Amino acid sequence: MELGYNLGLFRRVKGKETAFSDNAGMNGTHPRSTRIDWVDYAKGFCIVMVVTMHSTLGVEMASGHEGWMHALVAFAKPFRMPDFFLISGLFLALVIERPWRTYLDRKVVHFVYFYLLWTAVQFAFKAPGLISGHGVAATFGFYLESFIEPFGTLWFIYLLPIFFVVTKLTRSVHPVLVWLIAAALEIAPIETGWTVIDEFAARFVYFYTGYVLAPHIFKMAKGVQKQPMKGVVLLFLWAIVNGFMVWNGYADWPFVSLALGLIGAAAVVRFAALLSLHDAFRPLRYCGENSIVIYLGFFLPMAAMRTFLLKSGLITDLGTISLIVTAAGVLGALAMYWAVRLTPLRFLYERPARFWLSPKEASKREAAARGMIHSKLIPH
Repeated sequence: MELGYNLGLFRRVKGKETAFSDNAGMNGTHPRSTRIDWVDYAKGFCIVMVVTMHSTLGVEMASGHEGWMHALVAFAKPFRMPDFFLISGLFLALVIERPWRTYLDRKVVHFVYFYLLWTAVQFAFKAPGLISGHGVAATFGFYLESFIEPFGTLWFIYLLPIFFVVTKLTRSVHPVLVWLIAAALEIAPIETGWTVIDEFAARFVYFYTGYVLAPHIFKMAKGVQKQPMKGVVLLFLWAIVNGFMVWNGYADWPFVSLALGLIGAAAVVRFAALLSLHDAFRPLRYCGENSIVIYLGFFLPMAAMRTFLLKSGLITDLGTISLIVTAAGVLGALAMYWAVRLTPLRFLYERPARFWLSPKEASKREAAARGMIHSKLIPH
């Protein structure tokens, strides 16, 4: 009953969406008053962890050895994507009652546009190697397959629209029942070999948790900001437990993986709430504000830096190489965005008006109106 009550309470609040799932702009350029800092810190932390994972595993695969960054990637595995999906569901209750046309435009067409665009971009860079190894016909077949099997690193934005639609379709079902089914899918686990099916089963529970427990999550973050030392102690205890479960091989066990994902996502929220108390970490917040910019573009500078460092031999320590490649991925993606944002190539990060189902100006007015009362999102 409490879960349903809080969900109903939250639905009556008109506020904002996350920059990652909002459509006012790919880079989350809302007025500062419409943003909640700890959410951006959480997204910034998660996107950096995602780039770290791809950079480290890529370096290790290319070299055939593990570096010291591997331990960090392993430690973050239980919570890295669960928190990203939880944050993506946080503000959904504010918009889920929109008419289907508007909802599909903001939550489906938006991501379809960028998935198709950036699949083409990524494929253009990888096509020469694929053609060399498999031939033109097979390479074209790989491209067609990307419409049903997400290509490369883009599976996240392929899956989000599915989550948005499923959540809206099931909004009349009791939240506890939906959550239990989602949890059962994660616990199963389901491994069909198809990314959409497997990742939906593994991740939907976290997205839905962010949706239905948003008031509690905001309350938790506010509590950490009021009592930061308590938050530090809880984070320390969580880190010990998470590390123990990971390095002893228990983290992937049924039930354990779900518990670690939920507890780890809560830990990231606490961590982000603590970071938001100090301006020293503002670069991480900026990464969160531009998380989708980084997500879409990091593959190119990451791959270029990895190739250069491994072939040049300038640095031999694989952990250091992984760290540099991570930095190149994050900073390179942001540099790519800044280089084109005022040029005709800005369509890479901003959906043109002709691809909107609902007027873009209406979306801007909605964002402005939401910004006036966003403080109501946080329970007192």
